[in-house]
Amino acid sequence: MVDYIIGYIIGYIIWPLGLRTVGVRNSLMKLRLLKNSIVSAALLALLPVSVFAADQKTDAKELGTLEVKFENDLFSGVDQHYTNGIRVSWLSPEGDTIAPLQYVRDVLEKLAQDTNKTTRFGLAAGQDLYTPENRYRTDLITDDRPYAGWLYGGLSLHTVTAREGERKDLESIELDVGVIGPYALGEETQNFVHEVRLIDTFDGWDNQLKNEIGVALHYERKWRFFDPVSVIGPVQFDAIPHAGASVGNVVTQANTGGAIRLGWNLPRNFGPPSIIQGGTSVDRLPQQSISAYLFATAQGRYVAHNIFLDGNTFRNSHSVDKKNWVGDMSFGAALLLGRFKLSYANAFRTKEYEGQKRITRFGSLTASFQAVF
Repeated sequence: MVDYIIGYIIGYIIWPLGLRTVGVRNSLMKLRLLKNSIVSAALLALLPVSVFAADQKTDAKELGTLEVKFENDLFSGVDQHYTNGIRVSWLSPEGDTIAPLQYVRDVLEKLAQDTNKTTRFGLAAGQDLYTPENRYRTDLITDDRPYAGWLYGGLSLHTVTAREGERKDLESIELDVGVIGPYALGEETQNFVHEVRLIDTFDGWDNQLKNEIGVALHYERKWRFFDPVSVIGPVQFDAIPHAGASVGNVVTQANTGGAIRLGWNLPRNFGPPSIIQGGTSVDRLPQQSISAYLFATAQGRYVAHNIFLDGNTFRNSHSVDKKNWVGDMSFGAALLLGRFKLSYANAFRTKEYEGQKRITRFGSLTASFQAVF
């Protein structure tokens, strides 16, 4: 497990800074990487302490919520289909903050024209990778999904509306713009991580989707009809339904589903990670709060278009016959320490195209914290 975590820290933090794979197997490089990994782990271990320390300041200013989300199918012991996703995002603060962020928030809340609404905005950057099942074939595998990479940046708005009693609604909209194809660097990213971890690389990336600008507009609404209710002693339960839709040449679909949580001192937010909100808490976390809970999510989607299955929009490319109805489920756990949150989930997705032999499985690890100074 240690080398598993170290491999991904190397592959997704050090690689973007410009390192290459030459010589990664020699002992000197391994020692350096191990040292860097240990330092990174130590900093992460100290993060909750610094968060609690910052909360002691009565005049602390918020800088927003930073989140890193990492998904990979190797968490589930496979290496195929949706094989990897990484996303770094930032959500603007709700409490006292620095003047520029305060100004933007005031403008957004005036546009909302409702004293019961609070509005926040977010920025994100991410990369998703897709591969077929057979990693060794170099020819076009016509009955399996295409190789594809998706590199994008996103801008989002989130509005929380207070209703009567305990009710609250969350509306989120995000615009993602990026590139699909070789410019998305999917082959380079996957090859580097596999070589660092001494895993055989995929040999068919020459057949990936062609370069194309991608645009996706996502909308999602969540309803919190009641605050967490006590089950036994400090153990609480809640349920949060949601519905949404996406349009664009990347994906066009509609979805509905929900999440349930069971645990100790449940936060009064909008539940576990989702496609737009991610793992961040749109509600401000209470100071020095500690919470731990289990969760389960389920949703159904009607998929009208998926470029990663239907192929390029304006050019001939590899494609497969997709299934329009797709289901997703996940089971996981979350831990909150002050303004720091860590969650992990195992996700399962029904077959997405005709001839798919197995369902898609992957793990999702999310870490976020609300920065104050």
